[in-house]
Amino acid sequence: MSVSRKPHASRPTIQRYLLPLTAVLIGAAIGIGSFTFVYARGYSYLTDDPAACANCHIMEPQYTGWVKSSHRNVAVCNDCHTPPEFVGKYVTKANNGFWHAFYFTTNTFHEPIQIRGRNLTVTEGACRNCHTSLTESIHAEVVPRFATGNALREGSEEALVCTRCHSDVGHWTP
Repeated sequence: MSVSRKPHASRPTIQRYLLPLTAVLIGAAIGIGSFTFVYARGYSYLTDDPAACANCHIMEPQYTGWVKSSHRNVAVCNDCHTPPEFVGKYVTKANNGFWHAFYFTTNTFHEPIQIRGRNLTVTEGACRNCHTSLTESIHAEVVPRFATGNALREGSEEALVCTRCHSDVGHWTP
């Protein structure tokens, strides 16, 4: 004879609340993320509109400088500050967007804002690409791989860098 057990009132368990709790957390993350994306005009960063760069007040001088520069007629921010290929462009934009937001939120950004590292290398490549007729005598081996401040260095040799002398090109300053 088998003994049938009568179900007794079960105690609340983690398993019982795990699915609803997970759903609430995912919903909150999606809701907060969506609100932040709309509030911060995140959609504008998916375009090539230079005004998107001025969404953040720290970029206002760069945007104003671009409006007054000769490059305004031939290039937008993405032409100089992102790689030309589709994936590289949006990977760079996402990376920069995350770190700009991080440093701005934590109030640890350098003011005035300065271009460094990989972004300086991308910009240097854009200069050389657009101005090939002027720079063809500068060989590819001097294109820097490492950045230190505003001086790009390859190994211990200082490389020829367009932005060393032309630091405000594209961002005219009086």
